[in-house]
Amino acid sequence: MRIRYGYRLALECNVPTPASFAIDVHPDRRGDVVVESPIVMRTQDGRNVPHARALDLFGNVRRRAVLPPGRTVIEHHGVIEDSGAHEPVMPAARQVPVADLPEEAMGFLLPSRYCESDLLGPEAWSRFAGVPEGWQRVQAICDFVHTHIRFGYGFADNTRTASGGLRDGRGVCRDFAHLAITLCRAMNIPARYCTGYLGDIGVPHDPAPMDFSAWFEAYLDGRWYSFDARHNIPRIGRIVMARGRDAADVPIVSTFGPHGLAVFEVWTEELGAERAAA
Repeated sequence: MRIRYGYRLALECNVPTPASFAIDVHPDRRGDVVVESPIVMRTQDGRNVPHARALDLFGNVRRRAVLPPGRTVIEHHGVIEDSGAHEPVMPAARQVPVADLPEEAMGFLLPSRYCESDLLGPEAWSRFAGVPEGWQRVQAICDFVHTHIRFGYGFADNTRTASGGLRDGRGVCRDFAHLAITLCRAMNIPARYCTGYLGDIGVPHDPAPMDFSAWFEAYLDGRWYSFDARHNIPRIGRIVMARGRDAADVPIVSTFGPHGLAVFEVWTEELGAERAAA
């Protein structure tokens, strides 16, 4: 299938403000992009805002710019090819012993800004030590987080950590991901945070305005698998934009000075056969 994706953002600043954005499709999916617009940054009166492209320490594309005073609009859209299949479920996938983990996975065992796996170790072991290692243990963690945290856009708090999500029992998709990642790491399962697009493909339509989504990947049997503790079912058409240790590594927008968010629109949907052919 082909999936249409895109966004339109507008930020308002009072003074020239350096900013960094993780708003590209991840390099892992570049080969699947069928067509896309340039990423446009412009002022409200139509002047282009120069921006540079670079890769960060995790291999994500970052856009950097100095936003001028006033409103800056950032827009992008495209079409990507997708298998149309649900994400794989591999109950036999084994946990890799720490001594055998590749170096690139080791960093995703450590505590990070929002994932205090050192603090939640006793909680993790008390809950999941009796669950078989590997896929079953990761799934048990997802099942727990899915039922423990109540989702609501009004529960968003950009200072809430995994221990806060465990305590509060409420949050948004990033809180589900942070708590699941933290419990996995505490059980010696490498886990990394992902952000990107997730449309209502193959599931009932959600009438709420679309947002970017957060989920996580766990390292099992020599590869990374996607898990989503918020939805807790295999999904179709997930499009990753960035990966990191937690949300602190991959914010959609980071400004180094005050800004206001004036417009935030995100879309991702399956194209109909006639539109895909066009």
